[in-house]
Amino acid sequence: MATSSVVCDFSIRAEAPVVGAGRRAHRRRRISPEAGRALEILGHAIEYLTDEFVHAGGAFSAHDPQVQAVQLLMGLNREIYFNCPEVPSFVERFRAWMRPRTT
Repeated sequence: MATSSVVCDFSIRAEAPVVGAGRRAHRRRRISPEAGRALEILGHAIEYLTDEFVHAGGAFSAHDPQVQAVQLLMGLNREIYFNCPEVPSFVERFRAWMRPRTT
């Protein structure tokens, strides 16, 4: 059976990136196929770990390794998502279209 390896150049930080107060919260993002696949895999892993945690009847504790693993995966998920470029809103596209062109 052949094995495949995937090389990712994502750095893992101890804390998840925080969206600045000045940024709009509900902006659409242009997600590449690679980022989409990574988000899908991370989503499944997060769901699996949380289901296992709930099924085992664990109590939430900040020092629980399973909770820390879920938090790490959620941080990676946010990091990948926020690294995808934002899609300009309709108003931004309209304003860019209306700007006088200088050539």
